Amino acid sequence: MSAVRNSWLSAALEVTLPSHCVTCGSAARRGAPFCADCRRKLPRIRGNRCEVCSEPFAAVDSGLVCTNCRGRSFHFVATLAAYRANGEIRELIHRLKYNRELHLVRPLGTLLKRNLLDDRLRGVRLDGLIPVPLHALREREREFNQSRLLAEELARRTQIPLFDDLKRIRATETQTHFDRRARMQNLRGAFILRRIDRVTGKTLALIDDVFTTGSTLDECSRVLLEAGARSVWALTVARA
Repeated sequence: MSAVRNSWLSAALEVTLPSHCVTCGSAARRGAPFCADCRRKLPRIRGNRCEVCSEPFAAVDSGLVCTNCRGRSFHFVATLAAYRANGEIRELIHRLKYNRELHLVRPLGTLLKRNLLDDRLRGVRLDGLIPVPLHALREREREFNQSRLLAEELARRTQIPLFDDLKRIRATETQTHFDRRARMQNLRGAFILRRIDRVTGKTLALIDDVFTTGSTLDECSRVLLEAGARSVWALTVARA
């Protein structure tokens, strides 16, 4: 059974069976992925945060840009993330990616959708959702692309079209030990767009699970803009 079919089967079971909190297992309101206690503990990003990368930081003006983004030029408008990638959310993402708990796509989709309430998107109409692709070998190994599953879930909830046309054609070395310049060089030429006509003139949202350095999202955004996209935003479940 495919990963996508498993995801939909989990969604169907959630409707027919009693709801339980995905973090602690206790009873939750029907249709709610978290119990009240766990929902309160989720590491929300509140107050001042960088307008470019959503990093929370102490600032007088919430419109300021953090030191990591200051002086840098990104191809995406901004990365929106309503949560930090730690605690319960880090565990949920790891369970999805490495334990193949595909039923977690729904609760993570709930957290991802919260980004649409971000005031930076006020007045913005998103024309399409584009998942950050995995290389074919990595996807075959994992049997699914978590970013695509999250994008499918958000598309189902919002009716924003899903454009699964970005492809990763080159496997890259891990970015962990690279500096900023080396990360971009490592990613150059790793992505292509299979259908240019669907992005031309469009305002798009790249979908991924976690924002870390922004290098992958930036390179994907560069490819989309060169293909004629009007603008690109990045929406992630959490920010590292």
